Amino acid sequence: MLKPVNVTIAILLSLSIQSVQASDKANEQVWQAETAFAQSMADRDFARFTTFVSEYAVFFNGESVSRGKPQVLAQWQGYFNSEAAPFSWQPEQVEVLASGHLAHSSGPVFNAAGQQVATFNSVWQKEADGVWRVVFDKGTPQCPSKER
Repeated sequence: MLKPVNVTIAILLSLSIQSVQASDKANEQVWQAETAFAQSMADRDFARFTTFVSEYAVFFNGESVSRGKPQVLAQWQGYFNSEAAPFSWQPEQVEVLASGHLAHSSGPVFNAAGQQVATFNSVWQKEADGVWRVVFDKGTPQCPSKER
């Protein structure tokens, strides 16, 4: 017969494993969403791009800020006018809160020639319909590397 302490430890261990598995699954979902978001730019698919933007999104663009999906899409529409994407990005790191409803993604931004020119930071929210969408997005210039 199991002692109460052993049962408690077994339950806590099981819950901990389930929590880690849920966190890994959420991280993977956000990673895939970020990758698909970037792919919509590469594919020049503005309609697909729009599906990743929250109704309440705030996107920073240099000195200006776009608030709400209509403003964000108006700002980004121009990036889809040419045949080739003016820039690209890819996730390098994704972290999801333990609650499983907010996440941060970041990674390099490349110009059309493939040179890294910035780093993006996005905050994703798992919305009521279960879909992850970007609520905040901001790029920062690439810091010059230190010479040793």
